[in-house]
Amino acid sequence: MPKLTVDGVELEVPQGATVLQACELAGKEIPRFCYHERLSIAGNCRMCLVEVKPGPPKPQASCALPAADGQEIRTDTPMVKKAREGVMEFLLINHPLDCPICDQGGECDLQDQAMSYGRGYSRFDENKRAVDDKYMGPIVKTAMTRCIQCTRCVRFTEEVAGTNDMGMYFRGEDAEITTFLESAVATELSGNVVDLCPVGALLSKPYAFQARPWEMKKVPGIDVMDAVGTNIRMDVRGRQVLRILPRINDAVNEEWAHDKTRHHVDALVRGRLDRPWVRENGKLREAGWDEALTIFADQLGAAKSKVAAIAGDLVDAETMYAAKALLSAQKGTMFEGRQTGLDYDVSNLGAVRFNTPIAEIENADVILIAGSNLRWEASLVNTRVRKAVRRGAKVFAIGPQVELTYPVEWVGEGVEALAKLPKAVTKAFAGAEKPVMIVGPAVLAAGAQGTAQAAAATLGVIKDGWNGYNVLHTAASRLAGLMLGYAQPGGLADVIAAKPKLVLMLGADEVSADAFPKAFKVYVGHHGDKGAALADLVLPGASYAEKHGTYVNIEGRVQRGEKAVFAPGDAREDWSIFRAVSEKTGKPLKFDNFHQLRAAMIADHPELGVDDGEIIAMDFALPKLEVAKDGALGCPIADFYLTNAICRASPTMQRCSAELVHGEDFAEAAE
Repeated sequence: MPKLTVDGVELEVPQGATVLQACELAGKEIPRFCYHERLSIAGNCRMCLVEVKPGPPKPQASCALPAADGQEIRTDTPMVKKAREGVMEFLLINHPLDCPICDQGGECDLQDQAMSYGRGYSRFDENKRAVDDKYMGPIVKTAMTRCIQCTRCVRFTEEVAGTNDMGMYFRGEDAEITTFLESAVATELSGNVVDLCPVGALLSKPYAFQARPWEMKKVPGIDVMDAVGTNIRMDVRGRQVLRILPRINDAVNEEWAHDKTRHHVDALVRGRLDRPWVRENGKLREAGWDEALTIFADQLGAAKSKVAAIAGDLVDAETMYAAKALLSAQKGTMFEGRQTGLDYDVSNLGAVRFNTPIAEIENADVILIAGSNLRWEASLVNTRVRKAVRRGAKVFAIGPQVELTYPVEWVGEGVEALAKLPKAVTKAFAGAEKPVMIVGPAVLAAGAQGTAQAAAATLGVIKDGWNGYNVLHTAASRLAGLMLGYAQPGGLADVIAAKPKLVLMLGADEVSADAFPKAFKVYVGHHGDKGAALADLVLPGASYAEKHGTYVNIEGRVQRGEKAVFAPGDAREDWSIFRAVSEKTGKPLKFDNFHQLRAAMIADHPELGVDDGEIIAMDFALPKLEVAKDGALGCPIADFYLTNAICRASPTMQRCSAELVHGEDFAEAAE
């Protein structure tokens, strides 16, 4: 490991580190625009200049200079100060004075570094150049005159997103960054280029001119748009979440988030249920809370033990626990969370989770993806697979062919390919040290869970110290629901066969309309979507942003989100609705506030009480199941942008769906 000195401080740095990283290890702040820890080195901006001995008597770009033994690095000499001032002066030559009207104001790298490292004046008296704004789709808004050609956005789309959407053309003063043919950025990760842009050239189109960063309160939360458990930050002003950004968590999402995570936020104030509704003579009418709760309690009493609860995809563990406690007091036993009809075996939860830590996927050497469009079902797992491919991993896939952004060898489309693996697959896995198999929801839907487990045994993906058998879920509530008992042996079919008299739908919007024709259906949710349209009683609940909640991601990682805003109108947090109903039935639940509810849940399910961010230890065994020989593997997600009630209420997601999935053209204002 090289030993060097930074401003007189001697330290040892890892082999392969750059001078910039060495300076940061020494506690020195090095300004930069083009350099980013998760992207390749470009050396474009020259802002990170330092003085290095031995070497030429001139400043050098620290981001592109390898750290070497015996180097003497100076970050505070007059030469370095003057060089940085000169670079900043060049960067500002053509940059417009847009700060008062720029959305990046207040969180702009160029603004901050101009104050810290720039001159107080400019010697440039010529006309500034102007660049036409580019069209980049419904997510990214451009102001390309502000661009400093750092190429972070270009490198992100090439290296992380894998779509090669952006590039630079022309040279020198005429250089411009644009999408090819000025089309929309065709990646579900496009919002990340806004975070990466160190100036105000790329901005969030849905968030444009909404608020300033210092006006907002920042609340940590967990994303529920898929089951990966992306760590997010909700920026709140007043009673509205105006923006969602990713939080850094190297074990889960690194610092990325897909567009559905970021931009469903406009639906949190649209299409909301904000008062109770009761169905009379086939039509819903408004009702007060006392009347609605009385009707609920009366129906619950009349149904006795013939009750059931179905959990939707976005529900937190506390809501499911409280609902189960309410119905269990009636001796109800029918609880299900797989609302689309899946009925896979859950006798061993370790066999139905993502056993390889998400961060370890990028170290795999051979990967088999079975029945999954990984790019839509778990976008941030797909980026990890792409990193593995860039490091030399080989990827095989079974199922309908889709573009996954990296080279894939497709070896079949149906269950038969999984039942009888091609020689190319078995040969590649035979010598693999870290093999990975990802079983998608299409395999579970085809009833081929046993086939996947048999294939895993054949390929040897489970070794000492390594478990490469992974089942991918798409619902944020899935794993917590399975742990809380929301799973019948025959899935939803068992609940339907039991013919319950009352069905409690916890944000369940994907249940078939004719599943419970004679039951009294109570919908507790936050959007007037499909579930509310079926219900006999609609009770307005809180969305994930309006309550504290515990979520368990695909790998069994327990994460807790915080309440960012209050629910609109007369809506209440879900658990408080069940507590109020239990009071009317004469069987009050044993908790009076959220903290007591969480304590009760953890007392009954200690595994949910582990530290925030910790992965639950689960026994792993592959139960002996019937092996299916054939069957179709279809993609369960037909439209990435419209997968749940919140997304369907979002104008931004509707626009993304129309333009990026269905190919509709949208005229710009000038057209």
